Amino acid sequence: MAAPPHVRVQREDFDAGEEVARLTQGRADIGAVVTFHGLCRDEGGRLAALELEHYPGMAEAEIGRIAAQAVARWQLEGLRVIHRHGLIPAGGNIVLVAAAAPHRQAAFEAASFVMDFLKTQAPFWKREHLRDGTLGPWVEAAAGDDEATSRWQTFTPR
Repeated sequence: MAAPPHVRVQREDFDAGEEVARLTQGRADIGAVVTFHGLCRDEGGRLAALELEHYPGMAEAEIGRIAAQAVARWQLEGLRVIHRHGLIPAGGNIVLVAAAAPHRQAAFEAASFVMDFLKTQAPFWKREHLRDGTLGPWVEAAAGDDEATSRWQTFTPR
């Protein structure tokens, strides 16, 4: 990979199109870019926003570790991971994973790997802010998230 993974944890919003353009600018060796662009959903109209808290320093380090593992497993020409914290309104951007590779399969697999491990390993906590003005509960991890990461233990990239 030409450059180390680019990792950011930030309060500010991001533009996914601009991030992909930065990743590919001036590059003719990239044949595929796969992105995962996570948004805050309104949960059927009951949710106004999600509050994302993180452990500063540790969150960046853990995301960097996950990104480094992806770079070691797949032939990538670039990897960008951006995760927001703070109060994010329904419809707002939460996370972007963009994996660039010479071929699509590596880009798909690397992006999926990074996202699966972000869900289970990155130190973020989510709390619901409801449309009626009340605070909802802290969001528990989904049971399927751990199952998603377990598949990577025996997975061999093509």
